Amino acid sequence: MSAWGAAYYGEWLTLSIIPSVLAFADFGFGTAASNSFVLNYCANKKNEAADVYHTGLVVVTGSVLLGILLSFLVMFIAWKSGLLSKSLIKPSDAIWAVSFLMASRLVSFYNQTFEAFYRAVHRAATATNLLTIEGFLRIAAGIIVLVLGYGIVVYSLWQFIVAILFNIGYALYGRSLIKDLPKGNWKTSIAKDIAKKGAAYMVSPIWQSLYFQGSTIVVRIVIGPEAVAVFNTVRTLCRSVNQIFSIVNGAIFPEMQIAIGEDNYPLARLILKKSLKLVFISAIIGVVLLCTIGPWFYNWWTHNELQVSWGLWILFMIGILFNAIWWTSCTVFRAMNRPYKFAIYSISSAVISVIISYILALPLGLLGATIGYVFLDILMSFLVLPEANRLLNEK
Repeated sequence: MSAWGAAYYGEWLTLSIIPSVLAFADFGFGTAASNSFVLNYCANKKNEAADVYHTGLVVVTGSVLLGILLSFLVMFIAWKSGLLSKSLIKPSDAIWAVSFLMASRLVSFYNQTFEAFYRAVHRAATATNLLTIEGFLRIAAGIIVLVLGYGIVVYSLWQFIVAILFNIGYALYGRSLIKDLPKGNWKTSIAKDIAKKGAAYMVSPIWQSLYFQGSTIVVRIVIGPEAVAVFNTVRTLCRSVNQIFSIVNGAIFPEMQIAIGEDNYPLARLILKKSLKLVFISAIIGVVLLCTIGPWFYNWWTHNELQVSWGLWILFMIGILFNAIWWTSCTVFRAMNRPYKFAIYSISSAVISVIISYILALPLGLLGATIGYVFLDILMSFLVLPEANRLLNEK
């Protein structure tokens, strides 16, 4: 903002919404293909793994081409409708900048496919570190461009260049780790499977939008804007504990998937049990900290302008404990590349949660809306954990 000015920067943020939305065009194809590759490779089905990689690469490329088509369509509509002419940024600059950003997003669709190489040979941490390096390279390139006084076109161009060069190196190094992979072939049956599972993986951002945005809208409509401020700030603070669960999930996922691929279900069950114990202990510690210093920190954070009842606080604490159970258990669905039931559970639970929030918010206010919000974590615990145990043959 200091380099471009507040108004110019604001226009840039508005334009960058278009590439951000474009990220949904992936439909999870890369995730579905990479999971299938790892499971087949670890099961010593090298020919099947090669076919999955080849077919998955074609499917992801198809989604990239679709994304390019959508990009041209969006930019054409924006240009013809005169939307770009109302901006502080010149229409020609806006078209080039957004096009480069879109291209950068599209290139990243391949990341999941190439990541499978690293996971299959117990090098998932290497993949994570390399992706972190890419993030730093993007930031560094952006800073250099801004310091040199260039505008959005050069900034976007270098984001695209970094994405291209990184993905080439990321793919080549990952492929070099797999020494015994034969030449793969296109298989229509595999393509259909990737498409169906990719669509199921796509449900993840949908149910989260329904859940988080839906509950916020309910609070705004039924109670008012001040209640939205209280609800969202308390939720943000409490969900800081949930980040621990995501870290644990990321750590156990590669090893669990390899164990399942090698048909080592006792190890997979052990990984789930150990991780459940770890996250539940972490959840209890987090709840204790939030109950003791949380109110003080919240008052300091909000400058004592927002008041939170203890009933509301306790409800959010209950949600943390149940979230620890099901959020960790859902790793099994992704590790086994079986996203269908989780998609059904998450969407239905999100819808039910928002409905309950609305019904209870009418007589109980913010407390009722929070009960509906926490209900998702309770319901998902009773759905996800038993199904995860069934998939792992755990009685």
